[in-house]
Amino acid sequence: MNMQSLPEEFLHWYQSLTFVKANGGPANGSIATALVILNRLQNDYDLDFNNHVAKGGMQIKGASGIAVAAILKSFGEQRPFAKEGGRTNRGGPSEVKTLLNALSHLRLNQLSDGERNVILTAMQRFLVDKVIEFHNRQKIKFVFNPELSTWSTIHNLLKTAVHEGKAGYVAQHLIGAKLQLRFPEIKISNESGITADMQTSRPGDFLIGSTAFHVTVAPMQPVFEKCKHNISQGFKPFLIVPDNKLIGTRQNAEQICQQQITVESIESFVSQNIEEISVFNKGDILLRLRDLIKIYNHRVDQIETDKSLMIEIPSNLI
Repeated sequence: MNMQSLPEEFLHWYQSLTFVKANGGPANGSIATALVILNRLQNDYDLDFNNHVAKGGMQIKGASGIAVAAILKSFGEQRPFAKEGGRTNRGGPSEVKTLLNALSHLRLNQLSDGERNVILTAMQRFLVDKVIEFHNRQKIKFVFNPELSTWSTIHNLLKTAVHEGKAGYVAQHLIGAKLQLRFPEIKISNESGITADMQTSRPGDFLIGSTAFHVTVAPMQPVFEKCKHNISQGFKPFLIVPDNKLIGTRQNAEQICQQQITVESIESFVSQNIEEISVFNKGDILLRLRDLIKIYNHRVDQIETDKSLMIEIPSNLI
């Protein structure tokens, strides 16, 4: 069954989902929970919303990364997708409710199990195709101009990430790649951008020696509280932000913890190291920039389900 023959009610439901710019479509969790629900309905066609939510009504029964992976695998798609399986998707329950309501208008209960499951499977196939599109999205375009300064090259890369709604993820993994390039003998932690946004027991995004590194494109009060906590625990906080947030961030850091928080721009933190490692030799700078992007892509590929966060290495840098 192709898109044109799918029930309009289902297509309207899909089009009503909140569009996430970074995904180029709905949130991964939205698709994940729908796949789980459609799978369950093939065994028990129960459209009562209350029978699909766990106690408390905040999570969908059976929604997990393992469950979603099994469904995707049955359609031949084995790349990792929605590790939480939609369990942490705040909009999940309301989206499931509207999906069940849309299905109720189709009167599929009047069909035989086989006929009904053909339609439900077609809906799943539609969603799996969206997952495939998600994985096949183009990487971030990196236009490299050898005449520009290294600082400007990193700055322009960040501008592209901002435009595509991926700045936070790119900034974190870029700093991780820079640290790995600079300190190859040290194991640099690698966490998903989602994990970085969550409250965790980690001192910072990265910890080297006694220094806790915090990477953010939106330096708000919580990150300064983390820095204060670092100081109380004997760590030296190092806050890394975009250049256009540098002055304001330094002012706030000075007011909160006078002369105790190091604040630097992402552009300077990365570019200066690239140039120092290259002993300021133009040819070596190009090689180190290429190495930086390769390490960045490897780190993203290891931990992120969204492969469009990877950077396409331009031909004049290969």
